[in-house]
Amino acid sequence: MSRWTALRTAWIARRNRVFANPRFQYWAARLPLIRLIARSRADAAFDLLAGFAYSQVLRAYVEGGLFEILKDGPLDAATIASRMDLSEDAALTLLRAGRALMLSEEAGPDRWMLGEQGAVFAANAGVQAMIRHHRLLYADLADPIALLRRDRKEPTGLSRFWTYAGALHGATERGAQTTEYSELMATSQHFVADEVLASVGFRDVRRLLDVGGGHGAFLTAIGSAWPHLQLGLFDLPEVVETGGAVLGEAVGANRISVHPGNFFKDSIPEGYDMVSLIRILHDHDDEPAQALLANIRASLAPGARLLIAEPMARIPGAEPMGEAFFGLYLWAMGSGRPRSPEDIIAMLAKAGFASARPVATAQPVNASVIIARA
Repeated sequence: MSRWTALRTAWIARRNRVFANPRFQYWAARLPLIRLIARSRADAAFDLLAGFAYSQVLRAYVEGGLFEILKDGPLDAATIASRMDLSEDAALTLLRAGRALMLSEEAGPDRWMLGEQGAVFAANAGVQAMIRHHRLLYADLADPIALLRRDRKEPTGLSRFWTYAGALHGATERGAQTTEYSELMATSQHFVADEVLASVGFRDVRRLLDVGGGHGAFLTAIGSAWPHLQLGLFDLPEVVETGGAVLGEAVGANRISVHPGNFFKDSIPEGYDMVSLIRILHDHDDEPAQALLANIRASLAPGARLLIAEPMARIPGAEPMGEAFFGLYLWAMGSGRPRSPEDIIAMLAKAGFASARPVATAQPVNASVIIARA
């Protein structure tokens, strides 16, 4: 153990003993400055305790159609209860719970409208699709220790849904669930596209290939913002068959090339000066993820670039999203893990890329970006 590690270990142990001491907690709660810090820590601790209840309030607003109902507000609780097929007391319980989370708001006595957060959720179909989807994660997490003890090859609610990932490894169950995967990705993909557009310029890019691009949602956003780009879509045959048509209708068929294939088994199409990998790498374990990066590197001419955009671990200000949320989500999915920018840059170097750098994004909770050069 290094001297630095020993000192840090001793400091953490001492800090934890102090924080756990009831006398220190009593003292901290009464000093003006320390009291503010202590209260903030106490609020954060309660949020950890109550977080599941908060998420279920949000789920009830989405699945009960309450966001849509409140768009017609102000409405009284009786009207809302009737439209939700709830008792008035039950509707008021939900409205008040949402009021505490800024999902709903009273404009006057018994006059309910959307709250600040509620207005954001109500306007975003992609977020609502993800909230509905998370019922699978909540079910898998009902017994978290059992989930962590299971063999990762054992099916879960999430792994059954994400048959798309299985299809890439040779599974035969595709069809409707692959379509559902692509539709879910398309409705939420604009979050990542917005972060990329705000932080990366494409002026000097001529041809952009999106690997694992689904129905072309990312390429549609980038291609619409940068009309000079020629766009390539690479994905499974049944995915690009639909994706190519959707993308062509959005940006013009003369601007796109469709490449059916499996990015683990087939060569990545050549001739592109930038390749994008959007929310793909973290879905796969280290060995296949490393093989994918090597496959992409082999397709790139010197100087061409790879753009990676996805939620990453250990990003300052977004740490819980990286390892607390996506860590367990991907464990339940049965494949992949969240990686820090340092992890990914090391993998890129091993794959033969000459350089790689992180690019700051405004909302890393949606995505962080790394650009590598061949």
